[in-house]
Amino acid sequence: MLTIHNTLTGQKDPFEPLVPGTVRMYVCGVTVYDECHIGHARSALVFDVIRNYFGYIGYAVTFVKNFTDVDDKIINRASQEGRSWLAVVDQYLRAYERDMGRLGIRPADIEPKATEHIPDIIKLIERLLTKGHAYRLNGDVYYQVATYPAYGRLSKRKAEDLLAGARVEVDERKRNPMDFALWKSSKPGEPAWDSPWGPGRPGWHIECSAMSMHHLGETFDIHGGGMDLIFPHHENEIAQSCAATDKEFARYWVHNGFVQINQEKMSKSLGNFFTIREIFEKSEWPEEITGEALRYFLLTTHYRSPLDFSDQGLREAKYALDGFYGLFNRLKETAKTEGPVNEKLTTVIERTRFAFGQAMDDDFNTPAAVAELQGLRSEVNKLLEAGLSTKAREQARQSFRKLGSVMGLFQLEKWRFNVELSDIGVSGLTDVEIESKVKERNEARQRKNFARADAIRTELAEKGITIEDRPDGTTRWKR
Repeated sequence: MLTIHNTLTGQKDPFEPLVPGTVRMYVCGVTVYDECHIGHARSALVFDVIRNYFGYIGYAVTFVKNFTDVDDKIINRASQEGRSWLAVVDQYLRAYERDMGRLGIRPADIEPKATEHIPDIIKLIERLLTKGHAYRLNGDVYYQVATYPAYGRLSKRKAEDLLAGARVEVDERKRNPMDFALWKSSKPGEPAWDSPWGPGRPGWHIECSAMSMHHLGETFDIHGGGMDLIFPHHENEIAQSCAATDKEFARYWVHNGFVQINQEKMSKSLGNFFTIREIFEKSEWPEEITGEALRYFLLTTHYRSPLDFSDQGLREAKYALDGFYGLFNRLKETAKTEGPVNEKLTTVIERTRFAFGQAMDDDFNTPAAVAELQGLRSEVNKLLEAGLSTKAREQARQSFRKLGSVMGLFQLEKWRFNVELSDIGVSGLTDVEIESKVKERNEARQRKNFARADAIRTELAEKGITIEDRPDGTTRWKR
């Protein structure tokens, strides 16, 4: 049975959807005012894999991920750069799509924007005012935290304790420092929409409640995001949503852990802050980093644990993928023996499939699931050396592809291999030229001219080409 660590209960809870066979899931997306960083990549990947796994085990998933496209950060960025807020939103929406494409992260089923749901937001605020959970203040509307006694149940702290060190909106007019804005009156030159309280725009928290309820209903299965959103954002979402509907909001709250850079907290002030774009363009070895390599690296740490990002870790992930794709290439080669699917292979695959499912059922334990894939790679390598038929090879390849699809791995038909950690040059040789060199080397070996054969191997290695002599007397090469 699938169990999920639920931030709301503080424990792993068996997953029981509201509607059998379906999963309704909402994840807080980005505020589009800047390039996405590695923390955004991790969160996006975590929930992409969770969505994939639900589909893999047979659920029909409705996945909603929003964009905050009107916010103080967007307005400030536009003002600093002397352009419209819409131009800022457009630029960073496109940057987000570029980065997610590189990571192989599929769009959510529904990707609402705050500005598209102003009527829903206004209606929700009106409900809170009518029920006495909110108050007006010169064109602004605030949520009154004191009217919701259960405030703090997500973060497990009392309201008075939450105030210390929290990012709360400073306004001396508020009845309580913890009260938060549902609607903000507009200043000259700022984007604004008409409302019963005058022109303005929604507060940050209310938009997610309105959008999630519009697309998934007043109660749905899973609400997710980074741990930094537990307070105040998700705490406030629970308070306003439950107060408005008198129902539970989301049944399972799922939060991914923080990202550290070389064991230090990621921070612009420390100079260790990396955008997704920088990571793909920052490679210090002959080959650019691929989306699969970054995915593999991120998945080798449990989603709730802190993740230490480093060049070395990313490099090791790329080499691990080299091992998988090297096996896939060998499986595609023509088999010397024909025959049925290998029974031992079938047993190994079934055992791996079962263990893979057990790992993922345990709160989406991707490190354990990846370890099962690594074990399968080792077993298939051994069986391949002993001899596998064409049918068995295809069975193995499809098994890797099926299990890998949950992680977004092993989906490429072609893979570019790394060579060594040293700064060797990238080969300018064509495939035909390499084949010619390999043929010359094999002929030299047959003549027992091992000095010439070694010289050709060294020459190819200097150009970034590695060669592998196989037991059957043939030679394989790769860049």
